[in-house]
Amino acid sequence: MAKTTEQITENQIIAIRQKGYEVNEARIISETVSGSVEAMKRDKFKMLINHQIESGDMLVILKLDRLGRDNIDVQNTINLLTDKGIKIVCLDLPIADLSSAEGKLMLQMFSAFDEFERNRIRERTKEGLERAKAQGKKLGRPEAHGLSQSKVAEILGLGIATVKIHWNKVQ
Repeated sequence: MAKTTEQITENQIIAIRQKGYEVNEARIISETVSGSVEAMKRDKFKMLINHQIESGDMLVILKLDRLGRDNIDVQNTINLLTDKGIKIVCLDLPIADLSSAEGKLMLQMFSAFDEFERNRIRERTKEGLERAKAQGKKLGRPEAHGLSQSKVAEILGLGIATVKIHWNKVQ
């Protein structure tokens, strides 16, 4: 069973409270966006930064990746927040206060390792695709045979979602 956004948000709030931080319900920002989107291109995060959070406030996050899509984006977000006088606390790091000198050093080290790992994954994926091509494997979406999902839904008078659920079970 998949967790809903509300369940995930509630779990994060519980974890933050367990660490001793007070959470004002009116100030909770919950957004479901791909991690590949830059922080300031996320609508709710942008609204938080530009209109809701003020100098002297504290932004508490569970994981560093909530602040950006890559090392540069995380660094830019942290610089933007600290320039506004906002304290940043990240609960999954040994030094929670990213605004401190130790926190900034820790952040730079973890961000560099995170970016290195993402680049290695990208390289391994590329190598795997090249190896598969060299072995003559056909990449990409398989060719459609017969009727499309939307045509089947239309003929049977079903919703496309229903057809999609059962599509791979019969092939």
